[in-house]
Amino acid sequence: MTNIQRHLFENQDIEYRDFQAKLIPTVDITYFIGVRTPVLRSYAKQLARSEEKDAFLSKLPHSYFDENQLHAFVISLEKDFDTAIAETQRFLPYIDNWATCDQMSPKVFKKHRSELKPYIEKWLVSELEYTVRFAVGMIMEHYLDDDFDEELMKKAASVRSDKYYINMMVAWYFATALAKQYDTAVKYIENDALDVWTHNKAIQKARESYRVSPEQKEYLNTLKKRN
Repeated sequence: MTNIQRHLFENQDIEYRDFQAKLIPTVDITYFIGVRTPVLRSYAKQLARSEEKDAFLSKLPHSYFDENQLHAFVISLEKDFDTAIAETQRFLPYIDNWATCDQMSPKVFKKHRSELKPYIEKWLVSELEYTVRFAVGMIMEHYLDDDFDEELMKKAASVRSDKYYINMMVAWYFATALAKQYDTAVKYIENDALDVWTHNKAIQKARESYRVSPEQKEYLNTLKKRN
């Protein structure tokens, strides 16, 4: 057992492990140690400043979910854009669940949206489920506010997959877009730009949002499709 694994097991919470395993059914319970997220984030800050950091990031694949979470949190703390991109690209093929995918969010990306965009476009056409999910998540996080980018919205709408966790993220993206960029996003719903399941799920999520007006929710309800 490595020093890092030993530290993780010292912070194991069995009840939390069992809870996590139910939320992430795509991986076996033996993959989880059961370290709570605040503990992992705190440890990531220590690891990011330690001599063990580079060795840990370079040793892939990891043996445990908690190691992958720690890995994602360390990358998220990286302050240099080029390093963050390189480490993200190296790690993406090893992500095997929605939680690790969604909790990796390098803060430095916010300051380099123009440089980030080509990488997102490449990730969107990956054959790897969680690489595509990550790409859509990055569009949602970085390109729906001041730097709204309809070109990336079009690319998100064009994603077609039989993978639940990809389609769910596309639906989540469009539900968020309907809250933040309604006039543009609603056209994609009106024009049937999404597959039926994702279309209906996006409407459902938007109608659950407090950021979408009652009038908008009522109209969106008329756009639902039959499967």
